[in-house]
Amino acid sequence: MSAIAEAVVRRNVARPSLVTNAALVVLGSLVVAGLAQLSIRLPFTPVPISGQTLGVLLVGASLGSVRGGASLLLYLAEGAAGLPVFAEGKAGASYLLSPDPLHTTGGYLWGFVLAAFVVGFLAERNWDKRIGSAIGAMLIGELIIFVLGLMWLSTALGVPFQAPGQTFNDALEFGLYPFVIGEILKLLIAAGLLPASWRLLGGSPPP
Repeated sequence: MSAIAEAVVRRNVARPSLVTNAALVVLGSLVVAGLAQLSIRLPFTPVPISGQTLGVLLVGASLGSVRGGASLLLYLAEGAAGLPVFAEGKAGASYLLSPDPLHTTGGYLWGFVLAAFVVGFLAERNWDKRIGSAIGAMLIGELIIFVLGLMWLSTALGVPFQAPGQTFNDALEFGLYPFVIGEILKLLIAAGLLPASWRLLGGSPPP
């Protein structure tokens, strides 16, 4: 009976209004845009270190699958429209269209959308309730970002995964290895900040 009563209560709790949802989606895109400007360019890789992934993980876990994914789609739209929201203040639709030596990060950007959706999906299923499962959800999000990012980067640099004389390690050297420690730290920070983000949103899981 208690389970039935809880389900009834949840169904009858007022959902956020369209205006509130829209505001949260915009806020999520701005969080990622702001953290993207915390970036460092390393001389040996075309991919900058930035705070973007921290924002993606927090936005996905805090806003849920639909709003989190929508926030990141809006973020990409802002950058494509010319707003300097990508890392290092970059912008332009060309970053999202096709990989080439001047646009090596599009896979990571598209990965942000899928990662936010998946992390939000897992949060809606209570993965965010314990630190261990929250870290697990965010690790899955990180894997999504880097799989798509490395695929794009490999094509952009002309480093096929199994080309003669080349291996997948070439792409890993540019697009993964320099970021491992930083990404682990960001994952832990995001998991630690998650309770605070819940309090800001009213203390309830994503609807």
